[in-house]
Amino acid sequence: MSAEASGGSEPPAVSASAGVCAREEKAGGGGGGGGGLASSKYVKLNVGGSLHYTTVHTLRKEDSMLSSICDGHTEVTTDSEGWVVLDRCGRHFGLVLNFLRDGTVPLPEATRELEEVLKEAQFYRVQGLVQHCLSTQQKRKCVYEGVCRIPMITSAKEEQMMIATCRKPVVKLQNNRGNNKYSYTSNSDDNLLKNIELFDKLGLRFNGRVLFMKDVLGDEICCWSFYGEGRKIAEVCCTSIVYATEKKQTKVEFPEARIFEETLNILIYENGRGSGPGGVALLESGMSSSPGTGQSEEEGATGGGGDRRVRRIHVRRHIMHDERGHGQQTVYKD
Repeated sequence: MSAEASGGSEPPAVSASAGVCAREEKAGGGGGGGGGLASSKYVKLNVGGSLHYTTVHTLRKEDSMLSSICDGHTEVTTDSEGWVVLDRCGRHFGLVLNFLRDGTVPLPEATRELEEVLKEAQFYRVQGLVQHCLSTQQKRKCVYEGVCRIPMITSAKEEQMMIATCRKPVVKLQNNRGNNKYSYTSNSDDNLLKNIELFDKLGLRFNGRVLFMKDVLGDEICCWSFYGEGRKIAEVCCTSIVYATEKKQTKVEFPEARIFEETLNILIYENGRGSGPGGVALLESGMSSSPGTGQSEEEGATGGGGDRRVRRIHVRRHIMHDERGHGQQTVYKD
């Protein structure tokens, strides 16, 4: 039971009439205004079995349902011991009283408990506490939105569901260094790390606008995929096979400029803008751009129009050491 007292006299009992608070104030020597707010006037509240002992002065701090109880504007029920019974859960009622006393109060950290306090404040029409809860929710929401979450794909079915239901553009990095039967070239490990670092930086830069996903279960060693409106728009594969003398090696490239360009291109599908004429025009202009040095571009099967193509950019496979005789032309193998 919470209590607030400033005098030593025994508090008067509250009668069944809701207007008893106002009549007791007048009897104490203050009509209408200042005398009726004496802190020696007490109210006993039973809120869902939780007993609270406070003053008329506290309940009148705000123009709320609690102040209307003291003024006789709200009809209430009392028990045999004179406690005003409120048919409401009393879990957060002490917090409501403390806000009326101090003008502020620490709010619960848990989101669910904060929503419960907001509901209680709205029920008792304590507008100051309502605004305090709403502003706290907004601040916490901004903090949570600042967190960059990168989902990790666990199955192909999960990947398809996430891409199909996501309203944002999607960028997926598939990296699986162990999925390789050849040795790596000298710079491959560094380039693989650079791809992962670029993915993390892009995830931070476009957080909230693009959904970034990681896939460590796929077949590709290092491959970027770009999705818009539930379908694949472009793909940048960063691995190739190097045909060296008497052996093959896996080479990992780091086409930073091309990856960044495709990430910018995928933004035309933000908020559903990719379906419009402007989005198609920008997409076609991106498709007509020439690939970077050492890259070749392949167009996938069309789904009925130019805007349905998938731009696939693969690093060209090449011979590190020319095994042909003098005068013979070097052949690039794909």
